[in-house]
Amino acid sequence: MNKPLMTIAVDGPVSAGKSTLSDALARRLNILHLDSGAMYRAVGLYALRNGISPDDEAALNQVIDKGQAQVTVDYRDGQQITLLNGRDVTGELRGEAVGAAASAVSRFPAVRQYLVSLQQQLARERSILMDGRDIGTVVLPEAGVKIFLTASPEDRALRRYTQLIADGFNVDYPTVLKDLQARDEQDSKRAADPLRAAEDAVVLDTSSFSFEQSLQAMLDIVEQVYGSH
Repeated sequence: MNKPLMTIAVDGPVSAGKSTLSDALARRLNILHLDSGAMYRAVGLYALRNGISPDDEAALNQVIDKGQAQVTVDYRDGQQITLLNGRDVTGELRGEAVGAAASAVSRFPAVRQYLVSLQQQLARERSILMDGRDIGTVVLPEAGVKIFLTASPEDRALRRYTQLIADGFNVDYPTVLKDLQARDEQDSKRAADPLRAAEDAVVLDTSSFSFEQSLQAMLDIVEQVYGSH
């Protein structure tokens, strides 16, 4: 008898560790991990490359209506590959400018509706772990497991700063903290699907946790619903 599909929604603010922890958890569970934030970053990247302000809703509506920013995902060697109009842009999505553009374009209903429909189709086809800002509230409201990852702004900014320095970006911690707080404000107060924990989500604050402690806590939450793996 086939096992029922496993659906896991992981939400939380920027630099809460969603992507890295979700990737590790999906590997542990042997299911696919969809980084939905990368899909919004791809649209933000399109805007930046084409001289469109990420704040220009009318221009972005036109882009979506005309299918000019086709976002797709593929999986190679267990890793998500994000494609923009058929071209692999995975390695171009992590800069601060692209992250800010993604936060801006994600406010607009046309962009969200387009990407949410793609994400929901993927979840109908396979067991999946999806992380983002509104997975448990909007994209997968019927998910069997919902986790809201969070940590203090200072802790998240330090993680982000460390990651950017390791990736070769020339940044300073105060600026990273200020940008993160601005992103938190924008994500939580946007009109379309603001960042918030689903009522039935387990809120997990990892401020004092190591990576392994955070991963084990998430695994414990999943196993309470789906059993051990």
